Amino acid sequence: MSLEEHSECPSEKLLGLLAGQWTLKILWVLGNNGPTRFGKLRRKIDGISAKVLTERLRKLEEEDIIYRDYKPTIPPQVTYGLASKGQDLAEVLALIDKVAKKWKKSST
Repeated sequence: MSLEEHSECPSEKLLGLLAGQWTLKILWVLGNNGPTRFGKLRRKIDGISAKVLTERLRKLEEEDIIYRDYKPTIPPQVTYGLASKGQDLAEVLALIDKVAKKWKKSST
């Protein structure tokens, strides 16, 4: 497989997106909490800056993995949630959670 063909691999593209710092944690929080406002999302992810969270959310929205619901109130209300593709990933994250709990149980 050439480098050009390799870069077009759908799995590689998805894995590259998910490998971004904080991305899986963001998806995990949205999957477990449902639609979440920006401030609450930031509080649930210890150590993430507002700038990085905004960048990751924009990238996930651009890929149609999450949606952004903006309401022009004062102050503005911005809520993020899992789009259809994000729901597909939530199923995968739930399986990872199941394995993690199993491994934890077997190591105690």
